[in-house]
Order: sequence, then structure tokens, then C-alpha cells
Amino acid sequence: MNILVQNPAEIVGQAKAAGRKALNEAEGKALLSAFGIRTPKSCVVADAAAAVAAARDMRAPFVVKVVSSQILHKSDAGGVALNLPDAQAVAAAITEMAQKPIIKDCMRDGWLVEEMAPKGQEVVLGGFRDPQFGPMLMVGLGGIFVELLKDVAFRICPIDRPTAHDMLQELKGYGLLQGARGQDPVDVDTLVDAMIALGGPDGLLMQYADEISEADLNPVIVSPEGAVAVDAAFVLNTASTQDVAPYTTGQSAADMFRPLFQPRTIAVLGASTRDVAIANTFIRRLKDFGFEGDIYPIHPKADEIEGLKAYPSLADTPQEVDYAYIAIGAGRIADALEAGAGRVRIAQVISSGFGEVEEGRELQDDLVRRARASGIRVLGPNCLGTYSPRGGLTFPVGAPKALGSIGVISQSGGLSTDIIKRGQWRGLRFSGLVTIGNSADVKPHDLLDYYFSDPETRAVGLYIEDIRDGKSFVEVLRNHPTPKPVVVLKGGRSDDGRLAAASHTGALAGDDKAWDALAQQFPLSMATTVDEFIDALLALQHFTLRPEKPTHAVTLFGNGGGSSVLGADIFSLYKLKVAPFKGKARAALDAMGLPPGTSVINPIDTPVKTLQEKEGWIAGEILGHVFEHAEPDAIAMHLNLAAFVGRGTVDPIGNLFEVVRQTREKWPGVAHFALAMRTDGSAELDQTRRDYRMRAFDIGVPIYDEIPAMAQALAHIGHLERQLARRLA
Repeated sequence: MNILVQNPAEIVGQAKAAGRKALNEAEGKALLSAFGIRTPKSCVVADAAAAVAAARDMRAPFVVKVVSSQILHKSDAGGVALNLPDAQAVAAAITEMAQKPIIKDCMRDGWLVEEMAPKGQEVVLGGFRDPQFGPMLMVGLGGIFVELLKDVAFRICPIDRPTAHDMLQELKGYGLLQGARGQDPVDVDTLVDAMIALGGPDGLLMQYADEISEADLNPVIVSPEGAVAVDAAFVLNTASTQDVAPYTTGQSAADMFRPLFQPRTIAVLGASTRDVAIANTFIRRLKDFGFEGDIYPIHPKADEIEGLKAYPSLADTPQEVDYAYIAIGAGRIADALEAGAGRVRIAQVISSGFGEVEEGRELQDDLVRRARASGIRVLGPNCLGTYSPRGGLTFPVGAPKALGSIGVISQSGGLSTDIIKRGQWRGLRFSGLVTIGNSADVKPHDLLDYYFSDPETRAVGLYIEDIRDGKSFVEVLRNHPTPKPVVVLKGGRSDDGRLAAASHTGALAGDDKAWDALAQQFPLSMATTVDEFIDALLALQHFTLRPEKPTHAVTLFGNGGGSSVLGADIFSLYKLKVAPFKGKARAALDAMGLPPGTSVINPIDTPVKTLQEKEGWIAGEILGHVFEHAEPDAIAMHLNLAAFVGRGTVDPIGNLFEVVRQTREKWPGVAHFALAMRTDGSAELDQTRRDYRMRAFDIGVPIYDEIPAMAQALAHIGHLERQLARRLA
């Protein structure tokens, strides 16, 4: 039979009806043809004699392949013959292959005879269904590039043409497609056509997301004449993959979660008259933090807890409850929430014993079902609480009361305390932080939607182990009218980490390829440590992103020649450029006649004595020339605080903050400004740096402990700016 364009639903449906786990190559190529992906002229025949007749209607040279859904890797089985010059050679190849052990013992659907594709560059196209995000597309260069170098790019479907071009340009071997080393450039547009046909909005992977689990077009031959898929393998999905529809209430995220971030009434379940429970601690922290609303302890017998009147159930509170904090036994929680039906907006379940353990999964499902029936949204279970400075709501002790601009979502309660407290000492201030634990009901995308809509939030940080509803998460990233930069700290990136995540929150920790793809498709950046996470958010707190001028060129300015050299190396490692000044910038700095030992090439190396000139205001003159003539994307200043100890009465650092403020006012929007303050580890200098941090906060300058941390944060900024530029293009 000839491979003709067929109804793709029939191709897939017939194979599944027959109980097969894969399409044979002929069916796969027919499926590709139905979606407009070019394949060689082909014919499936029953035997060698029929192959001779078929070959007479085709153009040599020929290819012969065994057709069997039981053989996915035909070459390994000896089931592929190339460069056959005529019909007789085709027949001989079939006769020989039929005797190969694997082929002889399998069920065959025939032999595929086809015209051999013209020479060109081998490319691999593929796709698979990620368990969290759905269909993903892969492209890579064939041969050694994919086998040894793993030179591939991934994106979450659907993709568009600019994204397809980005994927190709991401490949290390992209130059081969453009005609490197004397080769003719290939027709990249037809390759992009094939990528869109496979992974675009109406592409094969999107239309058959539930039926096809893997697709492998290897190779696709791309030449100046176009792109031809010369092999095609499709693995069918035999498991049920029906996506659960996202839970919706008809409310906007802003309205849904306003009672969480600005509660007027809080009910607390689990507080004791004996003052030993975590809920008692929560009540005391609410009071200390300055919560101005009403607090209702819920207890079946007590009249008073923590000096507050107690109530038997959520049905008995004087007013409706905006936020309920629940720390009672897991088996009693669903009943307690049902008592508050119609009277409670949001409940945060601190208790564990749910989906993070096998025996608690049914209990968790029952909790969510009954809470939704009662009109209550549930955070958690298995979490610690919510921190909202604007609402006077906190779970950690001593959290900053000032309202900031960084919103955080976290599956880990303990890690959230680290983020708040360590961030506090570095000058980070929050618009809110919500722990979601198992995220059985409220998912990360729900809160991402809220933060994107929240005028107080500039950027979002996310600690995640299992995104739960990846498609809805991508939908918010892709289509929200006011997207904001997102920094993700992903737990469970290694095999051991995935096992730990499963025991922590019952997480399904998917393949990291999807997260790396997200970082290449949206204004989202991936961090690997808590410190890196906080440092990136600190930069986002102070910087206004400039997609029209993504951060790349950096002026490095500070004291300590060796530190400057190492700093230039580390910036280069993060693909940021510290290039020597030329032209007017260099001339203006040379003309200053700075003291011996000062270098103004870039890095600018200024000994302490130089920085003390003009009572420290000399830094303003240097920065003025840099802003005016060099116009870098960022200025990264570094100071060794120990070098200033005992060096006179001038405090050039104190004056520096005023210098920076004035300079940026004079040249607004020219460059981001970050500062690394290094100490010798002494308590005195660490406290000095902490004091300077508070002053820097007032003028919008992030301070880092070391140059590498500052460079890494600026690299995050550059990445996010480039992604914003792509989105706006």
C-alpha cells in the first residue's frame, strides 16, 4: 500500500483498538503526512516480489525497512538497508532481512520500500507527554550531536514560530544549518514548519496529547530543498491520562485571596487552655505582630483561650471568618470545616497525615471534596501558615512588619521561615508569603495569578516540588495581562531529591527538562540554592527590568586588584561582559589624574586612599563619567570593609550612598547599580554591613556579601530581561 494522507484519528484509533503500544513506521509517516510533514515517497509491500514491482514506480536509490509495531529500533534488529541501486537489490535486501533472528520471530506488517532522501543535515525532532506540563517538543542535530553531545532544546507545547527559531539558535551546532564549514545553508523555514506541525497550537502533539506519549522523528533530513522525515516512531499511551479540570469558583484571584492577605477575622482551631499547642503560639504571634482584626479560638469546651473568648465551632463565631488556621487531628478537620459552610472563606491546614503518606491520600481527597462543597478554599495540608505584612498575619516570629514587593509561594514551611528571616537580614521585604504544603486544593498557579494581579507585588518567588497543575501554571505565565518576573527554586531535581520530595509533600517531581524549557519561554529564572533565590529576588525588589536593554555589559568598580580580577572572571562565567573602556569614557577617567595604584580600565580598581579623596565624593565623579560615557547595563561595585578600618575619619562608604542617589537621579535608567560588601567575618564588620544594608534599602541598592553572588543575581536579571524582550517582540 502507498503511504497516503489518512484521517489521523483513524490511524491512531485503529492501532489502539488492536491493543498495540506503538505505530509502525508506515502508520507513523501517514500520520506525519496528515499534518503536512513531508516524508519520502513510500510503499508497504508483503514480500520481495511485490517490492520489485513497487520499486519500478519510484526513483533510485532505495531504502528498505521492516514494518513491525514490535520493533521500535529497526537498525538494531538489522531491519534497515540503505542506498539500494535498483529493484533487484531491494528484493535481495528483503530476503536477507527476513532471516535475521529478531525479524524472523516477530509479527511483521510487511516491508517499507521508499525513495532515499537527498543528502543534507540530520536533525532530530521529537516529543513526549510530561506528567506535569503535558506535551513537550524537542529538537536537536542528529548523529554525534544528539548521541554524545546531547545538543537538544526543549519547549512546552504549544510553540510558535519565534519559539521554534529560538530552539534552533539554542543548539550548539546551529551554525551547521546556516552553512558552516563550506556546506550549503539548509532551508530552516521548512524545518520550522515541521516543528510547528508537530508542536504548534494545532500540531500533532497537541491534538493527540492523550493518545501519544512519545514521538521520534529521527532523522529529519534538512537540505536547501526542504525538510524530509525519513523515520518516524510513535509510542501510544495505554494509561488513562484524562486531565482533571481546574477547580474554579467564578471569582478572580484578586477577590478570592484578598481575605487571606488582608483578613478581618481569623479563627484558630487547635489552641489549648494548657498553652502547649502550636495554635497557641500562632495566636500570640498574631497579637505581637499587631493584627487588628478579631481572633476566634475554636474549642468544644473552653470559654477562653489566650485571653480571647472561645467558640465551640466555626458555625458559632460572631462574624464570618476570612481565614481559619487549623492545627487539629487530621481525621477531624473535614467535619470542622463543614460546620463553617458558607461562613469561612479560606482555611489553612497545618496538620499533616494527608497526601504525603500513602494512608492519608483518601483522607486528603475527602477533605478537599467536603471543603469545596462548603465553599471553603484550603491551603495545604501539611504546611506552616501565611505571612502578610499588609494584613498583620504571620507565622514566624520577628518577621518584618514593613510591606514589601516580593510575593513568595512555598511548598515547604521550614524553608519559608529561612526565606523570610534570611531575606530580612539582606534587606528583602515581602508583599506576602504563603506555604501550600501538599497543595491539595489551592495550587501554585492560583497564587501566582493573585500575585500577578496584586499591585503591591513586583516579582514572585516560588519554592516548588510538584506544580500539581502544570498546564494551568503555564496558562497564567502565557496569558496573564500583567505578567511579572518569577524566580523558581525547584526541589527534587535529582533522583534522591525526587524521593525526598515524595515523602515531604507526596510530590510527583517531574523531569527538569520542563522547568528548563519554561525558563526559555517565559520571564522565569531558575535558582539552585536558597541564597541564590534570595539574591535574585533582592535584585528584582530594587531594579526596574529593561527588556529594551538586557543586562550584559558591566562596569566593575571597587577596591582590591585581585578581587577585581577574580570578579571579572566570575562575571564572564555568568556570560556578563566586563570590557575595557574605550573612547570618551577612558579619556574622561584618565583625565581625572587619580593617585598612583588606581586603574580605570574596567575593572576600575581604586585603593582606599583614592576613595577617601574629596571626603569620599571622588566616587561620584568616577561614576558620573561611567554613566555619561560608558553607559553600561549595570554597575557592580565591591568594597572590602576591612580595608577601611583605621584609615582615618573619612567614611567614603557613608557618602557613597548619597553619591549613588544623586548620580542615578542625574542619569535615570542608564544602569542597574549593585554593591558587594565583603567582610573578614568579624562580628563588628558584619554588623557594619547590616547597618549599611538598611541605608542602601532606602535608595534602592541591593547589597551582597560577595562578588560572585552579585554577579549571579545580575545574570538572573539579564535572563529575565531577555525573556521579557522576547515576549514583547
